[in-house]
Amino acid sequence: MTFLKSPSNIGCKFGILQFGFSSILSLGQLQNQATDGETKVSRTLTRDENFNFRAAYWADLHKLLYGALPVDIVLWGYFFLSFSMYDDKSKVKVEAKDLEMGVTVDIVADLLIAADGCLSSIRQSFCQLINEQMKSTRICRNNQNFYFNIEANKERMREEKYSDYCAWRGILDSSNKEHSEAIIILKKLYPDLGKCLYFDLSAATHCVFYELLNHRFNWIWYINQPEPNLKGNSVTMKVSENLVQSMHEEAEKTWVPEFVRVIKEIKKPFLNVIYDCDPLEQIFWDKEVLIGDAAHPTTPHGLRSTNMSILDADVLGKCLEKWEVENLNSALKNISPLGCQLLRSRFYILGD
Repeated sequence: MTFLKSPSNIGCKFGILQFGFSSILSLGQLQNQATDGETKVSRTLTRDENFNFRAAYWADLHKLLYGALPVDIVLWGYFFLSFSMYDDKSKVKVEAKDLEMGVTVDIVADLLIAADGCLSSIRQSFCQLINEQMKSTRICRNNQNFYFNIEANKERMREEKYSDYCAWRGILDSSNKEHSEAIIILKKLYPDLGKCLYFDLSAATHCVFYELLNHRFNWIWYINQPEPNLKGNSVTMKVSENLVQSMHEEAEKTWVPEFVRVIKEIKKPFLNVIYDCDPLEQIFWDKEVLIGDAAHPTTPHGLRSTNMSILDADVLGKCLEKWEVENLNSALKNISPLGCQLLRSRFYILGD
């Protein structure tokens, strides 16, 4: 899911305005409340009647954006393996696996844009390369002050760290008669569903829930737990029936029965594993640039994840439009200062 603040300023850059925001719902209210896990009584803490945010189902936005691209511009079914620069640094060569044919192919490009998410393989390659360069430089120049500068940069280049908590998530289609009764009952307790974003706080945990367009109920529950064992680069994790059952039991101890019923009716809940990382001093090298979560992996609900992905793309697009392919170095040099400014401000659009 994605939230956009001031969408008229953002959507126009992606062609969303042309579609009249048909996939975007206005959330004009925000309510923070606390629920007692023992008594199951909730009380309102704060309420904002001028929230002025927008919510959309990510699959709808993805379809919208993808449909605006030229035909066949995206090559599906390739898995990134490694990359290397030409000796004269004029091109970048990417080694990828064709998943359909099972063969390895080389793709030569003017620019490699790493948009491969929070656990970016390309960013990890950057980290390894920089650390190797740091080691060799330290051996060649055994100056104490220079040594400490190297160590400081190395610390900034460390990989993402687990934030010690995960998010249970799920979508319930309440247009289905099978689930409509549960939502009707929930709306008696939360009458502003569909126009309000609810934050519910409980002991050592909190959840967020709201209704999207087309009668889709979205729910996110943040819990503290040891780091799960992820496979691949996705921070989304499929879960076993036993784990879902344990989650349901914990929900019964924590939330009001009306909300627990909705949680139980979600057929395929999943986990988002939450990571964070210190900002990098640099997001481009030669003909490669990091963008979005690959450039600054952050907690998905931290008001800045989707924000920076969208703004990165906008900044990169404007720089490439201005400087064009023949002047990529100038374009990339103009990206970094803007990226650093975004990292420091961190409040443009509500992300996740």
